[in-house]
Amino acid sequence: MALEMRVLQSDEWDVWYDHLELAFGGVPESAQERELYKSLTEPGRSLGVWEGGACVGSAGAFSFRLSVPGGALVPAAGVTMVGVAPTHRRRGVLTSMMRRQLDDVRAGGEPIAVLTASEAAIYGRFGYGIATYALSLTVDTTRVRLAVPPGTGEVRLRLADPQKSLPECEQVYAELVARRPGMPARQPGWERLSLLDPEAMREGASPLKCVVAERADGEIAGYARYRVKPVYDQGWEGKVEVADLDALDPAATAALWRYLFGIDLTATVRAGRRPVDDPLLHLVSDVRLSRPSVRDSLHLRLVDLPAALEARSYGAPLDVVMEVEDAFCPWNEGRWRLVGDAYGAVGCTRTADPADLELSVRELGSAYLGGTTLTSLAAAGRVRELRPGALAEASRAFASDVAPWLPHGF
Repeated sequence: MALEMRVLQSDEWDVWYDHLELAFGGVPESAQERELYKSLTEPGRSLGVWEGGACVGSAGAFSFRLSVPGGALVPAAGVTMVGVAPTHRRRGVLTSMMRRQLDDVRAGGEPIAVLTASEAAIYGRFGYGIATYALSLTVDTTRVRLAVPPGTGEVRLRLADPQKSLPECEQVYAELVARRPGMPARQPGWERLSLLDPEAMREGASPLKCVVAERADGEIAGYARYRVKPVYDQGWEGKVEVADLDALDPAATAALWRYLFGIDLTATVRAGRRPVDDPLLHLVSDVRLSRPSVRDSLHLRLVDLPAALEARSYGAPLDVVMEVEDAFCPWNEGRWRLVGDAYGAVGCTRTADPADLELSVRELGSAYLGGTTLTSLAAAGRVRELRPGALAEASRAFASDVAPWLPHGF
């Protein structure tokens, strides 16, 4: 039977999502998660591959605005819900969906596409590069102490209902978006993601809790959401599972971590999906006993290369000609001159001038948010310098002062 790819109709969503659950192992999500993702799905941006009445492939996109170096919010396709039925792998289904999706993203005027990968090796062949990494920490709080900055003791903490405190916590998040590349500005409905709390997600821990940090004038300066998992083995060794921690200044950051480290009857604080330059690394007395580990997080693809490169700012003056390879989106392929100055003016145009650097669109995706340097990619043989000095010049300009970070999945 022939395969048919078409845009999702609203009344097909349940069959389409049942297929997705099967592609990811067949374990049904909670009713709470399913209802949330049904409300967030954009049917007009969702594709299904059908064989008769059976859905055998799926791919969707969310309409995001992503922060980039310089603080601008750039329209981005948040690629999601990609799956192929186990009976239909190695038949070109994924490639056909990626082809159609990137064509649609380009037609819709979004310069970049982003995703989180279930398997890190899948999307490089479609031009996605790893643009952010996530830090995880498991801290032995019986042996690790915090050295907090001045003003920490002046921060007032109060326990708050996660639902009722959501509007003020979202104010903190919104203020942070422009400060750090890689953060999506939350569109209506996405604030509910941080409150997902089905029992299956808790793994024996408590329901979600929230603590809010306030300045002396009563203004909110940060918040943390967490769960506590009781553990008893000849004494209490409970675990604090940190879901979110966002703060606007060093004192509020330290006050929230100190609170989490000091919860009674616990011996471990575990936090995942943190920025790789998280201040906690500099607050703890022993990094080794904090057991840091890093993994890939946001994968990014330049869909409209000149528009994407002109949308961000650069940390140093720049005038470089790049020979870019992009077989999957050939409209990006060729030689581009990227110019930026101290006043933030940026231009990216086609040129016949000799190339200074040679790289693929995948490397540009990795370097785009400033967390991966072109110099490090060159050391791996992924960027080739053709004009002496061009690599260092471009690498300095692309770099970000703060590590890019994706605070949540999608």
